[in-house]
Amino acid sequence: MQLVEIFSDGACSGNPGPGGYGTILRCGSHEKELSGFAELTTNNRMELLGAIVGLEALKRPCRIRLTTDSQYLIKGVTEWSAGWRRNGWRNSKKEEVANRDLWERLLELVKIHDIEWVWVKGHDGHAENERCDELARCEIIKAASGVTRSAG
Repeated sequence: MQLVEIFSDGACSGNPGPGGYGTILRCGSHEKELSGFAELTTNNRMELLGAIVGLEALKRPCRIRLTTDSQYLIKGVTEWSAGWRRNGWRNSKKEEVANRDLWERLLELVKIHDIEWVWVKGHDGHAENERCDELARCEIIKAASGVTRSAG
């Protein structure tokens, strides 16, 4: 299987507040940018949605390297989610897991693909991470000016 690289980031103006995500998909020399907006959201929801949208854009099972600056996303999918499911979607404090709808959506996609999760430090000069951040922030700016697409 050919490697597909996905880079994603989320941003929020206020938390909660208006938010956006930016995602880059790359396969060989082909590259596609995706972005979207949500009117009232959190940074964590946008981080999740950036990864989800990238994975949902794929037409068949792939080998993926997904790069993000979100520890929440990586730890949630690789460490915490098994316990959440085992405990009826309750976290270690016995509270409902935040963003369960997006976690369930993401975990269904994870079953389809062979994913390597890569963490990079945010705002540290990683070119694709910086571009995804720019895409996410541009969605927030466009919304403030009245030009939006809803992210879901």
